Formats: sequence, structure tokens, C-alpha cells
Amino acid sequence: MSENPQTKPSSNDRLKDLVSWDSDWKGLRVVVTGIGVSGFAAADTLIELGARVVVVDAATSPKALAQADTLKIVGAADVLLGEDAVKALPLVDDEKAELVVTSPGWRPDQSLLAAAKRAHVPVWGDVELAWRVRERKGRKTADWLTITGTNGKTTTVGMTEAMLQAAGLKAIAVGNVGTPILDALRDPVEYDAFAVELSSFQLHWSESLSPVASVCLNVAEDHVDWHGSYQSYLADKAKIYENTQKACIYNAEQIETERMVENADVVEGCRAVGFTTVTPAVSMLGVVEGLLVDRAFIEERRTSAEELASLTDLGADAPRHMVANALAAAALVRAYGLDSTAVREGLRNYLPGDHRIQAVAKQDGVLWINDSKATNPHAAAAALSAFESVIWIAGGLSKGVNYDEIVKNNANRLKAVVLIGSDTSDLEASLKRHAADVPVIGQAKGDTERVESAEAAGAAAEQSPIFGDTVMAHAVQSAARLAESGDTVLMAPAAASMDQFTSYAHRGDAFIRAVRDLVEGQAQTTEE
Repeated sequence: MSENPQTKPSSNDRLKDLVSWDSDWKGLRVVVTGIGVSGFAAADTLIELGARVVVVDAATSPKALAQADTLKIVGAADVLLGEDAVKALPLVDDEKAELVVTSPGWRPDQSLLAAAKRAHVPVWGDVELAWRVRERKGRKTADWLTITGTNGKTTTVGMTEAMLQAAGLKAIAVGNVGTPILDALRDPVEYDAFAVELSSFQLHWSESLSPVASVCLNVAEDHVDWHGSYQSYLADKAKIYENTQKACIYNAEQIETERMVENADVVEGCRAVGFTTVTPAVSMLGVVEGLLVDRAFIEERRTSAEELASLTDLGADAPRHMVANALAAAALVRAYGLDSTAVREGLRNYLPGDHRIQAVAKQDGVLWINDSKATNPHAAAAALSAFESVIWIAGGLSKGVNYDEIVKNNANRLKAVVLIGSDTSDLEASLKRHAADVPVIGQAKGDTERVESAEAAGAAAEQSPIFGDTVMAHAVQSAARLAESGDTVLMAPAAASMDQFTSYAHRGDAFIRAVRDLVEGQAQTTEE
């Protein structure tokens, strides 16, 4: 790691002085792209700061129209909706915009963002804006512990939050986990610390973050379509470590994350700390005889380790990836100064979220599992490896990834595959190459008719969510016809959801509803 005690200033003279809530934001001309959760929070914040704001979004759904009406009522914001609104950089009060604040899902090559680049208008993400306004006179400034990775982010951020709260701190999980950081900053509660989940999209649009501690949990091929290449994806993930103050936490079992730390510009005195699911070396956290232990944040680390928790604190038969997530969270809070009691109590208090290897039902010996949050092959592989005889419901927006490895490594577990998604050609090709004997069930006629761009498909799914429910109901019925006692029906799509659903949560909820309808229907038939 090289040392960089200061954040590099922006080339824009006005923007470089915008470093707190109390800076002079008044009259700043800003275009906000997106009127979803992140975009709405950014626009609302900028209006409160006194900026002049234009919000644009391709969506014209009832939800988007309602958000637009709210912003117009709140204050000085113009809202432009529809496909034409996002093709070029609009003027703000008949003048050129001074700043664009983009929602994380917008690709850098999107027409409006490309136009901003050509016009030399800086582009920030909502996280960059949040960092700039985090300090406010008369209020406590929350410390940031930042988390990224291809998989495990939400679990780790939840564990980190639970540990911080177990120590008696006012802490909240924010960012990509669902609560915008800007909303937490404006909350009447004055938080001590934020556990911040950051996607590669959010990191791409960030430049001046300086967290207390940071971690990249793991990396695997994902979002290649958005970033342009796997190397660009890795470069954006590596930004998590820039300007870290106390500890850069890396996965000692994945060399890519260690190299990210080695190449990061950090604050003087920042340490590199690894985590591993086996016996740890010095300056690492790991596992010894069923215990999570620390050999990094203790004085006697060369000769001993401190017990933090037991594997049993994670619940019965915790999978390896869950242990890794717990160790990463423990490393973050230990860097922040928490003791072992907070780590242990936090893990005991932590409740896993929905849609991640979530048991939905078990009937007639068939286990139904919802893993809708498995939006890439790496995440889905963790679920597949946990079961023996699997009917796999998979497919969706592939994001340019390759399915060969997951299919090849799990072909012996697959009893059948049921496809969902607007374009399953890549997954089908991998199944033919590496699991040719496994039956593959396609979608019902009509389920694939809406094959357009990702943006258009997502907008259509938002306007007609019943479409995705119909897709999932057919998939569940197909799986039920194949399932026998001892089988697991696993909905782990290994793809994004926005071609047929509004989100991975919508996809998971549709699966849960379809399974419960099936189970209740079977129970009623048995009773009759």
C-alpha cells in the first residue's frame, strides 16, 4: 500500500469547496439521473441544500409520476420523464449544468452521461454526494465502514451493523443494502457509525471517500456488460480501499483482493489485514478448532490469538461463505475498536435477510429454497454446493457472464433445470456443453415475448409486475412435476432480475407466493 494522506481535489473550482453540508451549495445547477430510491434521495437532499435541480428518468410508470409530483411539491426541481428525457444533457435554468449526480445503475456510456463527459461536466454518484455532505455543524459525524464484493455484501453489512449495535453504538446499514446514505444523514438520529454496502456501480462514481476501514469480500466475473470488461470491474471494486484510514481488510484466499490493497493509496498508518476460513497467519482473522479468532488486533499476535466467537454463534452448519462474511465483519469492527464481546453478541443477534438461501417450504420430502439474491454464477454456486439433488430454477439478465464453470462443477447435483429469463441462450449453451444429460425445461409460450433492451424490459416489468409472477408460477409448477422426496427445488437464478421482475426481491417474493400457492393447493387436495 502506498500512502496518500490527502484526497485529490476536484478540478472544478466550485465543486472542490463543497466538502460539508454547510458549504455553499446554493444555486448550484445539478442534473440528477434517475428517480428511484437513490435518485430521489439525491434530488431531495440537493433541494434542501439550495441547489437548482433537474431530475430525468426514462420511466413513466405510476411510481415515477408519483415521485415526480412529490419532488415538485418539495421544492425547486424540474422533472423530465420518458425516453427523450435521457438522450441529452438538459439545461438547468437555461444554463449549462455544473454537476450531474447519477443513480448507480446508469452505465457510463448512457447517452446523457456520455454527453456530460464530452461537455466536461463532472459526474458524481449518490455516495460521493453523501460523503461530501456528511459533516454538518451541530451534528455528530458518523464514521464509515465500507463493504463491497461480488457476493456476501448484504450479509456482511448486516453482521457489521449488528456488532456495532451490540457495542451500544447508534449504527445503521446503508447504501446498496436499501437505505440511501443520504436518508440516514438527514435522519434525526445522530449515528455513531454507518455500515456501508457499496456496489461496483457506486464505487465507479465515487472519488473522495475515506472510510475508517474497508473490505472487498471476493471478486468473480459480474456486471461485465456495465463495466465493459472484467478488468474494469476489478478496478472499480478496488476503489473501496482508496484513502482508507485504519485497516484495509482483504480475503486471504483470493489473491485479487490482496493485490487491490497493495495498489491502494491509503492514509498514513493504515494496515492490511486478511481473513481466512482456515488457521490465520499473523495480521489475519481466521478459524481454529471451531472458533473465530483474531491475530491482527491484539498485542501478542505473533504468538497467540484472541477468541472472538464460535462457529455455533452463526447457527447450525454455517456454510463456508457465511463464516468468511462473519470474519470480514469482525475485522471491520475490530479495526474500529470493538471488543470480542460485541463481535460474539452481534453474530448471535444477526438475522439473515430474505432471498438468500431462504427455506420457503418442505412438503412430501421436497425442500423449496429461495435464493433470488444470487444474481451471478458465483453467488448461485454457493447455494448449489449446499444440496445434493437439485431442480434448479435459473436464468434472467446474464450481464455478459459465463456459465461454464458453475454448470461443470455442479452437473452431478442437477436433476433438472427450469429456465426463466428473457434470453437464456448462454445458460442453455453451457448446459449442453457440460450437463447434456440433465433435462432442461423452457418457459411457457408467451413468457419470453418481452425481449427488449434491459432498460425497456425493466420499465415494462415495473408497469406490469403480474408478468413476472406468471413466469415464476409456471417455473414452480414445472419443478413440482419433477420433484420427488429428497430433492431440493432451488431458485438461484445466477442472473439479474430486471428483464421480467422489478428487482431480485420481487422475483423472490413471486417464488415464495408460487410455492405457497402450490403447497396450500396440494394440502387442500389431500384433505378432500
